[in-house]
Amino acid sequence: MGTQLSRRKFLEIIGLTGLGAGGMAALAGCTTKVTPAAPSAAAIRAATTPASAATATAMAGMAMHQSSSDQSGGSADQMTPDQMDQSDADKIKQFLANMQSPITQGKGGLPLQYELDGDVKVFKLTTSAIKWETEPGKWQDAFAYNGMVPGPEIRVTEGDKVRVILTNNLPESTTIHFHGLTIPNPMDGVGNITQPPVKPGQTFVYEFVARPRGTHMYHSHIHSFPQVTKGLLGPFIIEPKDKSSYPKYDREYTLVLNDTVLGFTLNGKSFPATEALTAKQGERILIRYMNEGTMSHPMHLHGMPMLVYAVDGYPLPQPYYCDTLEVAPGNRYEVFVDATEKGVWAFHCHILTHAEGPDAMFGMVTALVVT
Repeated sequence: MGTQLSRRKFLEIIGLTGLGAGGMAALAGCTTKVTPAAPSAAAIRAATTPASAATATAMAGMAMHQSSSDQSGGSADQMTPDQMDQSDADKIKQFLANMQSPITQGKGGLPLQYELDGDVKVFKLTTSAIKWETEPGKWQDAFAYNGMVPGPEIRVTEGDKVRVILTNNLPESTTIHFHGLTIPNPMDGVGNITQPPVKPGQTFVYEFVARPRGTHMYHSHIHSFPQVTKGLLGPFIIEPKDKSSYPKYDREYTLVLNDTVLGFTLNGKSFPATEALTAKQGERILIRYMNEGTMSHPMHLHGMPMLVYAVDGYPLPQPYYCDTLEVAPGNRYEVFVDATEKGVWAFHCHILTHAEGPDAMFGMVTALVVT
């Protein structure tokens, strides 16, 4: 999704001549502080009690945001209105800069190339402990597949024979579960149930036929919290064997949602380091959502509706339109957006403590830019 968009062109699109506080309102479908460290023990306890899910989620989000405020030397209630506006404007300038050249190191979800062994597609995944930059200057202790968060995208065709070779270089055991795939029980990747844990230094081989078609995921399934929320996750896409059976589209984007240990992230990054989605007016884009986190994230696109086509890889008998789509942990959605309206359109999780506040945007925020 690395897109080249000049500052002048960006301002022409949104109808602004400067990036002052007033102009920033055109982009402010959301606002807050930098995504932070993990929530406090108290917040985690609150999130796991029988209280309402909405309350627990909000408490965890506020705890994470408060941690960031404390580390930066002050919170929004200690700022003047002008300082709050400037903080928001500064973050949006960083987001604009990221659209021209990455402002953080590392990019996740890159396509994983395979080798052919006869008619078997062979993919190699290696786990390791790394430092990962989720936003400018914020480095996190992460676990990664092939040195990236999310792990590389595995993309195959329905009916392909697939072999995944896992090498574990973590300081603890791990496994891989192929979430949403129909595979033999010994290949299901659940530690101590369908396979022994893959201990540090060991290798394990998974082999199966790719089915069903659709948007799926892979992730650790032993010590999965915090392994998954530290980065052991990735997209697994199975293309239909008959391409003509799938709706036509012009561009495709995958959004891997995650939270807790690395903060609120889209594809391993927090705003302003998130990547924008781009399209030309009249194009149709496919967005694949997958939630690898511990909380639900209602994803809201401004300006244009989303047509929900498939859930967990299965096409709906009756697709439907919405502007906010609740993506629960473990769920995957395929939606289409017809880019009919020019402009920069905010695109974010609508649980506000995951995306915005009084001093600047943060976390699960990006934009759809239609030119």
